[in-house]
Amino acid sequence: MTFHAKFSGYADPALHAAGLYIGGKWQSGSGITVLDPSTGNLLAEVSDASIEDAQRAVDAADAAAAGWRATPARQRSEILRRWYQLMTQHAEELATLIALENGKALADARGEVAYAAEFFRWYAEEATRIPGEFRHTPSGSHNILVDHEPTGIAVLITPWNFPAAMATRKIGPALAAGCTVILKPASETPLTAYAMARLGEEAGVPPGVVNVLTTSNPGVITNAMLADPRVRKLSFTGSTGVGRVLLAEAAKSVVSCSMELGGNAPFIVFDDADLEAALDGAMIAKMRNAGEACTAANRFYVQAGIHDAFVAGLTARMKSLKIGPGYDPETQCGPMITQNAVRKIDRLVSEALAAGARATTGGKPLTENGYFYPPTVLENVPVNASIAREEIFGPVAPVYKFESDDEAIRLANNTEYGLAAYIYSRDLKRAMKVGKRIETGMLGINRGLMSDPAAPFGGVKQSGIGREGGVTGILEFMEPKYYAVDY
Repeated sequence: MTFHAKFSGYADPALHAAGLYIGGKWQSGSGITVLDPSTGNLLAEVSDASIEDAQRAVDAADAAAAGWRATPARQRSEILRRWYQLMTQHAEELATLIALENGKALADARGEVAYAAEFFRWYAEEATRIPGEFRHTPSGSHNILVDHEPTGIAVLITPWNFPAAMATRKIGPALAAGCTVILKPASETPLTAYAMARLGEEAGVPPGVVNVLTTSNPGVITNAMLADPRVRKLSFTGSTGVGRVLLAEAAKSVVSCSMELGGNAPFIVFDDADLEAALDGAMIAKMRNAGEACTAANRFYVQAGIHDAFVAGLTARMKSLKIGPGYDPETQCGPMITQNAVRKIDRLVSEALAAGARATTGGKPLTENGYFYPPTVLENVPVNASIAREEIFGPVAPVYKFESDDEAIRLANNTEYGLAAYIYSRDLKRAMKVGKRIETGMLGINRGLMSDPAAPFGGVKQSGIGREGGVTGILEFMEPKYYAVDY
């Protein structure tokens, strides 16, 4: 039985192979193969956009810009609300599609769809609450009025690890603000983006307001769009290295940038922590999406008094996880996105083992078909090992022992990244004091999950610029305009 026969509706990969979505029209084509990471088999082939296609997308976004900007906030809100409802209605199909092209366990895919849809509901509400300001000058010479206007055409670049949520987290606030957009999803997982475009069309998004391009040459295509003076916003989620390159390119045209980049999250467990709660949180923070998340716990710092019990408990839980294809309902840990991802994980683990670490479970790639790496726990890991500095992006939990609060803070901050961190302690005052000293944009205290559409998502240091989500997320797509008024 082929995938096309087994999976119907929005879950059918063939439905989304129609091609680029520009100006409300589908353009058929080929050139980019989409593989099932559980098997390495072909799922579909999608269009490979050219510079001319990118130019047409900017033209379409420009043609729709004035009308969308002038659309009343309530009308924009209702369209986003309908999009949310359609995502909810087709949630199981979308989750299956994500599990197919991304490989994540179906339970995680369902969670992603629910989370992704919430951005449309949240920004449907925020569209009608765009803030303004009125006050008198201190001198009394005139009055100050501040309005917020749409920034303009926005290029949105999303990664493969959350193909629905990363798209809605950008599209939602952009459309609520009155911007038109061009979405460029990762070539590994484009099918979900095209499914989202179909749902948006059904929700009533006007032609040209949302355009979707897939390309095997992202640098050239993105640079061409950023060079167009009509493009005024770039919102990127991806690696810090690529983010630096895009910031330099955007600077040539002084394009406003929002950057959600890499992470290296510490997970700190103090002696006074509730052990079972810490293990529950560790499994969520580490194994959500099989560790392929920028907020994933990357370094486990566990105080000496609880260290051995934590390692034993984490090992037992990781060892019990069922590995398999993402779309198998029983799977708890799916494949990595590519074979190269497996090779990187294997390199980091092998180097740690060679430096004296010990694997209490896992530690070697699996040999069956697909791109699998088993859930792995490492103890006695040297704090200067590569795995402590690089983002793992896989189901590997390196554990380090510490003695004092100051040592934990020093180790946690010993990274160029500052996206997320986790602390477990029964002493809330202690957790808050330590959290205050950790250089991070987000902090989970006695929680293994912090992402929420109502909260500002983003990091400090090399982890990014700006915030997504929350009441501030819409302002990333708006410019304040000041009026000096006498009357």
